[in-house]
Amino acid sequence: MPDKTAEVIAAIDAYEGGEVHAHEDGRIVVTVEDTSDMRASEQIMEMHQIPGVLTVTLTYHHFEELDEDVNAPSPTQH
Repeated sequence: MPDKTAEVIAAIDAYEGGEVHAHEDGRIVVTVEDTSDMRASEQIMEMHQIPGVLTVTLTYHHFEELDEDVNAPSPTQH
């Protein structure tokens, strides 16, 4: 609902792990990441409940395992 765009963006920005990148004619592009409290999939399901949201569509999904030691060189580093 284009007239609710500002309210929807504010609600998405309130989510830890949610970030709005662009919007036009009521459509909003968002990145959602897992947090320590909530998985991205749970955030997406909750976004369906934001007043003014008609639908949420997952367009791209990317997943990486985190290394135990994030400071260790990766196998591809020379």
